[in-house]
Amino acid sequence: MLSQGLVDIQTLDSTILVDLKYSTTDNFMNTDLYGELTRSYLQKKPAEMLINAHKILQKDHPDLRLLIYDSARPLSVQQKFWTSLDTIPPAKRVEFVDDPAEGSINNYGSAIDLTLYDTSAKKPLDMGTQYDYFGELASPVLENQMLAAEKLTKKQIDNRLILRNVMEKAGYFKSSNKWWHFNALSKSKAKELYQIIE
Repeated sequence: MLSQGLVDIQTLDSTILVDLKYSTTDNFMNTDLYGELTRSYLQKKPAEMLINAHKILQKDHPDLRLLIYDSARPLSVQQKFWTSLDTIPPAKRVEFVDDPAEGSINNYGSAIDLTLYDTSAKKPLDMGTQYDYFGELASPVLENQMLAAEKLTKKQIDNRLILRNVMEKAGYFKSSNKWWHFNALSKSKAKELYQIIE
């Protein structure tokens, strides 16, 4: 990652926490896809934006920390994701993982998946779903509907809003269907600025 110009997030801010879910079996595929990759990397500008988000967070919520679940992802791992889901037709498979033929913003080191960790309670905040939950409950655009249906609580949505607000203040864009996912820029801009990570 470093040889391709990416930055190790924790060398910029050691108080940001990292638990790469695809370096464990605690993910929706129940498989360790990253192997020896256990640290979080981003391109320099997205990394600086993330550090700024963490500063904004700590100013208003000193007991909270960003906890990274996924960040820059080599294209070879993207291919592993895609192949592992080969029982699902490609048209449906893109609901779970981007086609490696197209690449994802993660493959350009410009996207991040994360949550908030409460240092007092010593656990992540309750966001209403687990990371990588594929369903309506994870969707930011459906939160009011889920609240009205009593499928999410106001506290869970408030926790998501803390995360969303600090990320957006730092310049990141939220996902419409995953509360944990944020892009530093569009895929077309990422392709223009950066090489895909091999």
